[in-house]
Amino acid sequence: MSRQATWSIPLLRASLDRWQERDALLKDGVLALTLTTLAFVPPLSQIGAQIGDLPERPANVLSVGLVLAQTVPLAVRRRWPAVCLAVIAGVFAVHQALGFATTFASMGLYLALYSVGAHQVRFRHGLVVVASAGYAVLAVVLNRLGSPNSLPDYLAFSLVLAAAWLVGSTVRTRRTEEEKQRRLAAEMATAAERARIARELHDVVTHHVTAMVVQADAAQFLLTSAPERAGEGLTAVSDTGRRALTELRYLLGVLEATGEAASADPVGAGRAPALGRVGDLAEQARRSGQPVEFGEQGERRPQSVDVELAAYRVVQEALTNALKYAGGKPTRVLLRHGDEHIEIVVTTDGPAAAPVARKPGPAGGRGLAGLRARVRMLDGELEAGPRPGGGFEVRATIPSKPLQE
Repeated sequence: MSRQATWSIPLLRASLDRWQERDALLKDGVLALTLTTLAFVPPLSQIGAQIGDLPERPANVLSVGLVLAQTVPLAVRRRWPAVCLAVIAGVFAVHQALGFATTFASMGLYLALYSVGAHQVRFRHGLVVVASAGYAVLAVVLNRLGSPNSLPDYLAFSLVLAAAWLVGSTVRTRRTEEEKQRRLAAEMATAAERARIARELHDVVTHHVTAMVVQADAAQFLLTSAPERAGEGLTAVSDTGRRALTELRYLLGVLEATGEAASADPVGAGRAPALGRVGDLAEQARRSGQPVEFGEQGERRPQSVDVELAAYRVVQEALTNALKYAGGKPTRVLLRHGDEHIEIVVTTDGPAAAPVARKPGPAGGRGLAGLRARVRMLDGELEAGPRPGGGFEVRATIPSKPLQE
């Protein structure tokens, strides 16, 4: 393919896109003007709709006016389709009754019928009845004027007219279904985004508030037992609150944007919790009085925001449950970075009760249930439950999706 042809295809596509964006009145006006011009082109003068076959009259000023009246109303075929059909059908009937020669302008009748089927909103069934009655009257008038056509001829022509209407109605039905599907898809996307934001808020608020409550209780105890260490507890509460505010600002930024997922927000993605901050979660839990050991195996590589955020939330939720249920029992956090998967293992010792990751409900679930749904959306798996020797374990495997350097 030549370079000129390569350039012409995008140029043609861009021109068609600009034409599609034009106002409907302008586009229909161009259609009416085109049909009017073709109606006076000699090779096309004998092509068109014909019923009656009455003795042909010579063309005159009246016939020219009737030709124009069958094409010009198409300029409003989408804005006022019923009016367009009424005018063109009436003029077509007069044109046939007077016996003027067939012209290409009579094709406007088919376009008007199509437009009514495709664009008429109200009184559709009533319009069908009126149009059918009008055609029956035309058939009787033509028969009285001496038309040689018989009943089968009129029925055959009526089928052609009905076909034009049916094509427009089919287009309207398909357009309505497509609009319905788009609306349902938008509603489903909105619901999914709301569920995602709800899970994010649950993870942020539950974890940080739980840590702050534990830290505040510890600071209150230290005020009487070891006043010199109470300041450390209050500092921990302050730091946890700042982290919570940072993550909440990030979520509010996503909500104030376009409603798209955080992974699609290149500006907010840099502020999203990431694997590199999992150590901060462990440190925060330690300052809240929960013994936490943190370790990593393998080479950590930058991952997509969805993977990083899901892994971060798994650790965050597991540590939140440890703070609430483990009663100060040791907790171990291990991240294994592989070429194909990232594995997260959080184990808590002791016989303390722990939550069960139930199957997520229609809203997607919260806590471990919501995390299981999120991990599965990334083609990963999450398992959570009691350990055979006591305690609780959360294990998640997420496919690795490294960022392209």
